Amino acid sequence: MSRADDVKVLVPQGLRVSAAIGWRLLVVVAALLVVGYVVSYLAAVVVPVAIALLLSALLAPAVSAFQSRGVPRGLATALVLIGGLALLGGVLTFVIVTFVRGVPDLGAQLNTSINSVITWLTTGPLHLSNDQLSDFQAQILDTIDANQASITASALTTATTIGQTATEALLVIFTLIFFLHGGSDIWRFLLGAVPSSVRNRIDVAGRRGLAALVSYVRATAVVAVVDAVAIGIGLGVMNIPLAVPLAALVFLGAFIPIIGAVVAGSVAVLIALVAQGPIQALIVLAIIVAVMQLEGHVLQPLLLGRAVKLHPLAVVLAIAVGLLVAGIAGALLAVPLLAVLNSGIRSLRSPADEHVDPGQVHTSEPEESGPDEPGIDRHEQLGSDDEDDRDDRDDRDDRGGKNDRGGKNDRADEDRADEDRVAARDRAAGDKGDESAASASSPSSSGG
Repeated sequence: MSRADDVKVLVPQGLRVSAAIGWRLLVVVAALLVVGYVVSYLAAVVVPVAIALLLSALLAPAVSAFQSRGVPRGLATALVLIGGLALLGGVLTFVIVTFVRGVPDLGAQLNTSINSVITWLTTGPLHLSNDQLSDFQAQILDTIDANQASITASALTTATTIGQTATEALLVIFTLIFFLHGGSDIWRFLLGAVPSSVRNRIDVAGRRGLAALVSYVRATAVVAVVDAVAIGIGLGVMNIPLAVPLAALVFLGAFIPIIGAVVAGSVAVLIALVAQGPIQALIVLAIIVAVMQLEGHVLQPLLLGRAVKLHPLAVVLAIAVGLLVAGIAGALLAVPLLAVLNSGIRSLRSPADEHVDPGQVHTSEPEESGPDEPGIDRHEQLGSDDEDDRDDRDDRDDRGGKNDRGGKNDRADEDRADEDRVAARDRAAGDKGDESAASASSPSSSGG
């Protein structure tokens, strides 16, 4: 025994297996860290492309519908893109114009609210004097003057961020045009780098992933509509000004997980505070919190989990991890990325997708986001079913083989009986046996 074999025998098997698994996990983690670093370094490009992919998943079915009615692909892309931008611009314009028109009334109500607050501070339980209020206002002004440099720097940073956001928005639109017009060509180009032996499997898995992405975007839109309608009805019942544009703002903010809901809800609570007072603002806050709880614990886990075939816990954890790792962009892209990977891996592991034609997978249909078997991850059950099918086929083949052998034996017996009858006629015919045998052999051979 060599020295290496001697050492291997002394190391327990459990420790050897753990060490083998451990260094492989370290390699995987290191690879993920490298990929994460590259993605974070190229975030200004990766995030717009990912957002364009999400928008293309939402708009591609409409382009396909136009094309199926005889509209050229380029014209269909232009119609859908212009229509989508016009709808988004119309909603934003409505929200902004309505807010601008309501600012004067809100300003008057704000002055009234400020006067009410000052009156409460002086006549209420605090009993503040006018000198104390003046000192408080002076402290606020001194704080602003002392931090003027940081405020100016923040304003410049905000201007830079706005410029960067505008550039990324143009990149999103530019990328979206090519995804809608030639997405299939781009996908075929990428498939060219895949070995031909597994190209069909990768093609089917990619189409399954795109179907999951379409389902995710549709489910998110449904959640946004429910949030906007519920909060809009609550604001309307409370007679809060600008209820409709606030509902539209909630709808737009629902596409940005967590942050969008917080911003839209804060604006609604602030307007309620200015317009109706603190009691009404607290009621509006309670309504928004209730709707957000319904979204976070019921709508998103159930609708998104059902649409992308993910467990509700996986959806919640994906959003939390994405927010922790990459902020708003991570929270926005974590669930669709997990949905695409889940559907693709399920397809690659599925025996049912091994011989599926990629052209039969329709990415615009939500049910195409996974293989046909309902219990695809129960491999033991699938294996037993496959074995049962094979046993049934073997039994049918055995029965067929027995029948074939039985038929052959019967035909052989009939041939031998015909030969015996021919021989008997030959012996009875005597000298004419050769002619009788020649005349009798033709029908017997044809009958055999």
